[in-house]
Amino acid sequence: MVLPMLMPDFFKGIRRPWKGVLMVGPPGTGKTMLAKAVATECGTTFFNVSSSTMTSKYRGESEKLVRLLFEMAKIHSPSTIFIDEVDSLCSLRGSEGEHEASRRFKAELLIHMDGLNSSSDEENTPSIMVLAATNHPWDIDDAFRRRFEKRIYLPLPNDESRITLLKLCLEGVNLDDSFDYRFVANKLRGYTGSDIANVCRDAAMMGMRRKIVGQTPDQIKNIKRADIDLPVTVQDFNEAIERCRKTVTSQDIEKYQSWIDEFGSF
Repeated sequence: MVLPMLMPDFFKGIRRPWKGVLMVGPPGTGKTMLAKAVATECGTTFFNVSSSTMTSKYRGESEKLVRLLFEMAKIHSPSTIFIDEVDSLCSLRGSEGEHEASRRFKAELLIHMDGLNSSSDEENTPSIMVLAATNHPWDIDDAFRRRFEKRIYLPLPNDESRITLLKLCLEGVNLDDSFDYRFVANKLRGYTGSDIANVCRDAAMMGMRRKIVGQTPDQIKNIKRADIDLPVTVQDFNEAIERCRKTVTSQDIEKYQSWIDEFGSF
């Protein structure tokens, strides 16, 4: 996604850059943040789209919004259109209870996404990429799945990634001299990046909680920060992990892995 912006002369013809990229993974793995990072790194205009911004109760308005979005993306090219929770907009067509307006909206979006990949004049074609994220890839219509040429899985953080996340979250926090990042990271196996941030926040407040137990509100107001800003220990993390359970099950991971094994394109 970044290289075509750095070497545009090389990425032509069969090497033309991908126009549709789908990021798949459990909630809290950083899909939205990664999309913003891509737009920043590439220096493109970033359009953040959700179901609420693209749907209207008035007949025909949703299709007009789709056309307007792609027209604006062309004007401000190079641009990135990011669709978060794309399954809410691109769900399976023909399903029971699907409204006619929803089908028209999907048809309009498919036409514009297909136009990004079928232009014959590469020199004058605006550089537009549709980047999408979903927690439910199995709910996406197969026609939309085809438009997303790259379907990438963002898994749970591995051992080294968890250590890096811990260091980022605990930057500026007073840690005990015996604090062991790797030991804590092993205890957080199966946690998402968002879960790890929540555990770090909870652990950082453990010392303060112990200090204010049994205190009145007036006494709490008079406590000095130095008295409650205690070094965070491994035991604080053990207690925080007991309080903050992981949000993704092993069955969920198996379901994502099964889908990406069948439809993934890295």
